[in-house]
Amino acid sequence: MFNGSAGGGAEDLPQLQSTMRAIELACSYIQINTNPAAAEATILSLHQSPQPYKACRFILENSQVASARFQAAAAIKEAAIREWSFLSTEDKGGLISFCLGYVIQHANSSDAYVFSKVSSVAAQLMKRGWLEFTPAEKEVFFYQINQAILGSRGLDVQFIGIHFLESLVSEFSPSTSSAMSLPREFHENCRKSLEQNYLKTFYSWAQDAALSVTNKIVESNSDVPEVKVCNAALRLMHQILNWEFRYSKGGTKGSINVFSDGMRSDTASSRKTECVIVQPGASWCDVLLSSSHVGWLINLYSSLRQKFAFEGYWLDCPVAVSARKLIVQLCSLAGEVFPSNNAQMREQHLLLLLSGVLPWIDPPDVISKEIEEGRSGSEMIDGCRALLSIATVTTAVDFDRLLRSIRPFGTLTLLSLLMGEVVKVLLANSNDKETWSYEARDILLDTWTTLLASMDGSGGNAWLPPEGMHAAASLFSLIAESELKLASASATTDEDDADCLASVSAMDERLGSYALIARAAVDATVPFLTKLFSDRVARLHQGRGTVDPTETLEEVYSLLLIIGHVLADEGEGETALVPDALQTHFVDVVEAGNHPVVLLSSSIVKFAEQCLDANMRSSIFSPRLMEAVIWFLARWSFTYLMLVEDCNLGSNQLQSLPSRACLFTFFNEHNQGKFVLDIIVRISLTSLMSYPGEKDLQELTCHQLLHALVRRRNICFHLLSLDSWRNLANAFANDKSLFLLNGVSQRSLAQTLVLSAYGMRSSDASNQYVKDLMAHMTSSLVDLANNSDLKNLAQQPDIIMLVSCVLERLRGAASATEPRTQRAIYEMGLSVMNPVLRLLEVYKHESAVIYLLLKFVVDWVDGQISYLEAHETAGVVNFCMSLLQIYSSHNIGKISLSLSSTLLNEAKTEKYKDLRALLQLLSHLCSKDMVDFSSDSIETQSTNISQVVFFGLHIITPLITLELLKYPKLCFDYFSLISHMLEVYPETLAQLNSDAFNHVLTTVDFGLHQQDVDIVTMCLRALKALASYHYKETKAGNTGLGSHASGQTDPNGVFHEGILSRFLLTLLQFLLFEDYSTDLVSTAADALFPLILCEPNLYQGLGNELIEKQGNPNFKTRLANALQVLTTSNQLSSSLDRLNYQRFRKNLNNFLIEVRGFLKTK
Repeated sequence: MFNGSAGGGAEDLPQLQSTMRAIELACSYIQINTNPAAAEATILSLHQSPQPYKACRFILENSQVASARFQAAAAIKEAAIREWSFLSTEDKGGLISFCLGYVIQHANSSDAYVFSKVSSVAAQLMKRGWLEFTPAEKEVFFYQINQAILGSRGLDVQFIGIHFLESLVSEFSPSTSSAMSLPREFHENCRKSLEQNYLKTFYSWAQDAALSVTNKIVESNSDVPEVKVCNAALRLMHQILNWEFRYSKGGTKGSINVFSDGMRSDTASSRKTECVIVQPGASWCDVLLSSSHVGWLINLYSSLRQKFAFEGYWLDCPVAVSARKLIVQLCSLAGEVFPSNNAQMREQHLLLLLSGVLPWIDPPDVISKEIEEGRSGSEMIDGCRALLSIATVTTAVDFDRLLRSIRPFGTLTLLSLLMGEVVKVLLANSNDKETWSYEARDILLDTWTTLLASMDGSGGNAWLPPEGMHAAASLFSLIAESELKLASASATTDEDDADCLASVSAMDERLGSYALIARAAVDATVPFLTKLFSDRVARLHQGRGTVDPTETLEEVYSLLLIIGHVLADEGEGETALVPDALQTHFVDVVEAGNHPVVLLSSSIVKFAEQCLDANMRSSIFSPRLMEAVIWFLARWSFTYLMLVEDCNLGSNQLQSLPSRACLFTFFNEHNQGKFVLDIIVRISLTSLMSYPGEKDLQELTCHQLLHALVRRRNICFHLLSLDSWRNLANAFANDKSLFLLNGVSQRSLAQTLVLSAYGMRSSDASNQYVKDLMAHMTSSLVDLANNSDLKNLAQQPDIIMLVSCVLERLRGAASATEPRTQRAIYEMGLSVMNPVLRLLEVYKHESAVIYLLLKFVVDWVDGQISYLEAHETAGVVNFCMSLLQIYSSHNIGKISLSLSSTLLNEAKTEKYKDLRALLQLLSHLCSKDMVDFSSDSIETQSTNISQVVFFGLHIITPLITLELLKYPKLCFDYFSLISHMLEVYPETLAQLNSDAFNHVLTTVDFGLHQQDVDIVTMCLRALKALASYHYKETKAGNTGLGSHASGQTDPNGVFHEGILSRFLLTLLQFLLFEDYSTDLVSTAADALFPLILCEPNLYQGLGNELIEKQGNPNFKTRLANALQVLTTSNQLSSSLDRLNYQRFRKNLNNFLIEVRGFLKTK
């Protein structure tokens, strides 16, 4: 529609004016929402026009409509990036110069978003040509910028110059750079060049700009224009320090040598507050440390702070916020910027910053009171951030020592006082969730965590000074008391379930930090917790029957959570260790019964045991309190119960400590361990039997507590000797009340009981235990399936519930498969094969039951397939094929289009879950060829797994619609299986009939056009496997894919081209004309290379056709050369080896950079 590339002259003026009016009209239509589609089409046509630069310049220079000028700038950027490869050097430089000149010329414009856009376009174009421009050409641009920043052309131009550098730095930073359809290597090279050669210069320019206006700002009694320049300069300096420095001056990727005596790389990943460590390298020492830069910044902020002390708004004005951000950022300066062996410079730097920050946070009570009276809390919060930054780059000892040179106490004491004041404010404003104190608390907790986390696993708090230990103890006491007050108050407030769950989750995060503070002073905090717990328990007993215990129960609930975190770490997925701090202290303890940790643990176990009494349960042990009891016992038992030698030892130097021996022997199998284990099992059974309908409690019991017991093998040996465990197993098999547990609990309980079979002395005994345990489940399913009146009987609600319960239990048992019990679980599944198929037919309209049936089979096959002998494998495979055929033949997956939208969505979700389970089943069958523990040799394997899986795919693929593939998990599982099959079994694919073959490859073609990069990558890998298989086979004289590749004529005489020809065309079309992530180029190259080798004539023909379509002779020549270079340069040969794949990737990257711009131009 628009063409702005015509030659100059008056004859172009009417066309340019017409274009401008059309864009202005389109922009106005969009603003008033009149015919927006047509308006958007008009603007899009400008963006997509070839070389629209003249029209865009005209609009920028003449239009009075700001949004039209904005669109013109955007069009320049899109066109230039698209057409960059065939623009002349003069044109490229001219576009950048125009944009820079425009923003400088219109520096005083009121349409800030327009000049911001033009500035951004200049930065993007400069980056696009960064690796092409010579240093002299870059200097021309930067001289212009430097002159602007110097301020000789006025404050507005000075601001524009700084703003442009902000845009440029943002464009070169990976996290904020614009997409340019270029390989990642290009962006990395640009980043490296800017970091090494320009970033420090930009910082110095920003420093100079700020210095040039500082005096005017400090001397003025009101807001002056210089403030805008100063704020922009401070913002730019902060942005540069926020850069992720990677390269030293020598050009090697950053092997950053952080100072070993202070800087740590172990800062907690779980903290909420972001803290970027600034590590710019040794070359930055002069600009950051030797130039009094930090002192100037501190003095600037202090002067302005004092000047505007009575102006409440000032703390939140932009220049104040920017100055504080920069100060906080400088607090995290680390690495080689400090000369080696000069720890004094680092300490002086941090002390200078801390001295400047102290007035923001000290004295805490005075500042807190001022904030509560209306002062902004932003400065206090930034002060907390500064402490976190300092903590991130120092050890606890160095951190504490900083303040001692100017105050009579250490920094840890200040941190404790500050945190204590924040906790008091939180307690006073517990109903207001938006106060400054919440943010301050999170930051200060992150500070404590950063300081203490590394010590918690390396010898306790041996390195924490005594005053720091006292500060930690005082703070923890205040925290614990505050949490108890909040818990007590919560007893009389109404919270909905969602709020309650959110608060529990948030509390769990806080408790991890509280635990570290407590462990920093365990000599005081553990006895303190023991006293708190004993007092609350005594209060419960004293007021039993006469006083409402709700508030005290809430306090006990909160205490159990706090103590659980202090005594033990979460052991999910790993072996839980007794925290070193609890092992190294209490060195005077010689009797196990007197160890403070033992006393605290024993008091809680003794309290929990009281829930076995029915009267106590009814008066004290509410379901909510029982949840805390079960949670504590699960966490505690996995850390302390029946520890074995060489387990949970922690640091080596701890093993000889007598106090440690006391702690580790008290709950072992020769002392109180078995007695406590029996109590825990009885409590578990009570929580399952005596609290019907309490879903959360039952899930905690089954999934956390009981599962924690069987995770350690030595405990399993003792479990099976307990009457209480036998009672639990008997209740599982026979007690109807346990059939009322929800599905997750049924599955988890069955899994736990089967895993406990490891405690049997022999494999035969373990298998017999599992058989006896599951016999009732399998027999009930077999009896039901054999019932002559099954169709009517199966529809009864109680029978549906029974079947669902049994299937969940069978699934749980199947998921517990181990070599020791594999035979029993195999026979369990074998006995219910026919009932499963029968029930699949009967319950074809009960989607929930169908899903449970499928998931049981999936989990059972997953656990069994790698152990099965040849004849057993054949039986399981036949069973799976029968299941697939029944599912398909009964049209179980069919969705009626007559359903309402809500029911239709529910039906799609149900079908999605079924099909995903079936795909998982096929994937598990595939694993037989990967992992096989059977005794049969490969030659005796009678089942061709690949043929079976392709057959299964042929059955279920018709049920997978395009709508269902919109479910990400189903889509991923499907293409993952397809990709795996084509990569591992291309020869089996070649043997499929035409319909089945085309069905699979049509799916791959669909996957290539998905938005998900992972899906496209898997399809490209599949194409690579197919093409390389065919090429290697035909080169060896074999048929490869045969007629599937060569093409064939159908019965109507119509010739259908081969699959490789089709995909070569599709892939070229994809690479040249479609939008995609540059991350796909390498994978696409690996697929394209063998496709070209398989179809060289077609590639040549497609190339010629593409060349002929080019109307511009220059483009014809460039495209012809590029196509030739693609397959010949870089010493590329026709061998499909790793080196050639690497060469072709490089060739394709260069080819796309060369031709995509003009091929995509309309």
